[in-house]
Amino acid sequence: MPADFPSPDTVHPIPLPDGTVHQGTVFLKAAIRHSRIEVGDYSYASAFDATPETDWAAKLAPYLYDFSAERLVIGRFCQIADGALFITASANHRYDGFSSFPFAVFTGVDPEGPRPPSLPGPGADTVIGHDVWIGQGARILPGVVIGSGCIIGAGAVVAGHVPPYAIVTGNPGKVLRRRFDEATITRLLEIAWWDWPIEAIQGAEAAICGGDLARLEAVAREVSSRG
Repeated sequence: MPADFPSPDTVHPIPLPDGTVHQGTVFLKAAIRHSRIEVGDYSYASAFDATPETDWAAKLAPYLYDFSAERLVIGRFCQIADGALFITASANHRYDGFSSFPFAVFTGVDPEGPRPPSLPGPGADTVIGHDVWIGQGARILPGVVIGSGCIIGAGAVVAGHVPPYAIVTGNPGKVLRRRFDEATITRLLEIAWWDWPIEAIQGAEAAICGGDLARLEAVAREVSSRG
């Protein structure tokens, strides 16, 4: 039987041989307390310079404030590498007029008051699906929606909508290819293994990581029957 998987409420989920834990990796749901960030179970981030005092919300989304209108939503089982950054809508400047200078931030902004003319309107949420791997140094721009199963290459700068199970590379980020054919992607989204109990996921680890769709479908039927 596999070892017990750590609870999603564990801050540092990776044990080391000497009995300590890896300080540079956290389950984000346990590590972040921010009113505008929502993270699903088992999604983790890693950083080479992390300490027990690291503010993971500020490290990943430095322009997202408690008074921001937008949210950052991250699904389950996402993997976020060192240096990845979510540049949320509150980082935007207004650029439809003659200047992009944010005059209002230097005189104080009342979050309950009318929007100052030098600031842009509220932006869209940034939404990351399930089982998304975001590589080292990637930049996720405001309002991005990334589908489940995507891989975002190291250093990619991502804007817009990314379809499920796409591989994105470069600046500007482009879809290099889809990881699987459309029929397989549709079936994987229907199976949604990331919503299963963790024991069932562990039991199906070989099928999930080995790409055995027939076996994964069989496990899905078993999970559904236990309902």
